[in-house]
Amino acid sequence: MKNINTLIGASLVSLLVGCANTPVVLAPVGPNPHGVQTNASDGELEVYSRLFACTEGDNPVWHQHSAYRIYDLQGRLVKYVGNAAGHYEQAPRLVPLPPGRYRLHARASDYLLVEVPITIERGRTTKVHLDDRWQLPAYASNAGLVSLPNGNPVGWQAGMTEVTGKGSGTAR
Repeated sequence: MKNINTLIGASLVSLLVGCANTPVVLAPVGPNPHGVQTNASDGELEVYSRLFACTEGDNPVWHQHSAYRIYDLQGRLVKYVGNAAGHYEQAPRLVPLPPGRYRLHARASDYLLVEVPITIERGRTTKVHLDDRWQLPAYASNAGLVSLPNGNPVGWQAGMTEVTGKGSGTAR
């Protein structure tokens, strides 16, 4: 009987650990179709991952975006990003990448791990909002947005060339 209980307990722990590490997979995210395009040969990625509290000595607490990983479509690590623009900065790091498709593994506010397929286009910035703080631009509707299972939008659908409305491309 002890062996059966041990086996059941070990199986349950394995199942729970496996489920905890399974990421939520989202639809592909690309650059804002209203965004600015430059002549740069690379594109850029900006990820507003889950915020965490930082402390150092007697200094006040500050918040930074958590680190994340970028993989190619074959599952090879392309880049690990310590996601802070500066030591006390809350702004996420802007990462230059060659145009193409990648997979982003990051932490989101309400989820342990999220996998986001991303498209990087030449001269454009792809932004992924996982911190639940994105204020949608006035011209945005739910059409053309990728959202988390809880309904929070995280970015623009990849491959969008036109969205009804107008915008300046300056929205976060």
